[in-house]
Amino acid sequence: MEQKYLNLSTKLEEKEIRPTHQRLKLLEYFYEHPNHPTVDDIFRALKPHMPTMTKATIYNNLKLFVQKGIIVEVHIEDNEVRYELAVKSHGHFKCIDCGTIYDFGAEIDELPTTGLDEFQIDNKNVYFRGVCPKCLSKRNNEKVKGEKS
Repeated sequence: MEQKYLNLSTKLEEKEIRPTHQRLKLLEYFYEHPNHPTVDDIFRALKPHMPTMTKATIYNNLKLFVQKGIIVEVHIEDNEVRYELAVKSHGHFKCIDCGTIYDFGAEIDELPTTGLDEFQIDNKNVYFRGVCPKCLSKRNNEKVKGEKS
């Protein structure tokens, strides 16, 4: 077995998860594609390599990985759940033009809150929406072209 699979197996075993082939491939996908994928993204990427994999298998394993703290759910849009490896606290920026989600540094755990002293906070998130530099450049180029016409 390759070294990367041994490392992935160890990561799963440390969380008391049996390292099946499908779970290893799913975890490998997250390390190789840190792009906040949806279930559909994951399914399209893995299906050619594992024809017997179903979306139900992906959902079940993602649920397990979330429960064990390997990955986290990212909810930026109401109708869309994305996933990423559980890493250091950070925020997310979603470009409204291209839909790309970018991570940015944010000390979310240090974010001051008032009026919640008697509340139990289970999850803290910071999400920004706007236009990324690539799309801003594209918009500016289109604007310049329009002015020249």
